[in-house]
Amino acid sequence: MKKIEMTEAIMAAKATKGLSWESIAAETGMSPVFITSCCLGMNSTPSQAASRICSLLELDQDVATALEAFPTKIWDQSVPTDPLIYRLYEVVGVYGETLKEVIQEKFGDGIMSAIDFTMEVDKEENPKGDRVILSLNGKFLPYKAW
Repeated sequence: MKKIEMTEAIMAAKATKGLSWESIAAETGMSPVFITSCCLGMNSTPSQAASRICSLLELDQDVATALEAFPTKIWDQSVPTDPLIYRLYEVVGVYGETLKEVIQEKFGDGIMSAIDFTMEVDKEENPKGDRVILSLNGKFLPYKAW
């Protein structure tokens, strides 16, 4: 089973059962952001998590095997048109150089890992309109000189 077929099966079962990503992740004991990424085909799950997801969603072993498979991380390189994804793209476009400057001033020449990394998505209720809180936490990886 290909990752795209896996994702389609998971999305259909999730909708049929009326489950949230939070509830699916709770079944695995892992982060909702990470488990969602796995179900969308951008990461691989440990075997136990794959089994729990498939059991909860009543999906077969082919889906579990696909969840465990290492992905090839390819995404559309064009400017996204989905409004939410576009706004994140816009944030990086507007603040990317600023983030690079501030991170390198604090840490030196290097990058933030997307491998040794966690991300949280939280909601802050606010009378002027609820707020989205994104927390990105990645290990700093300095460039080596040799």
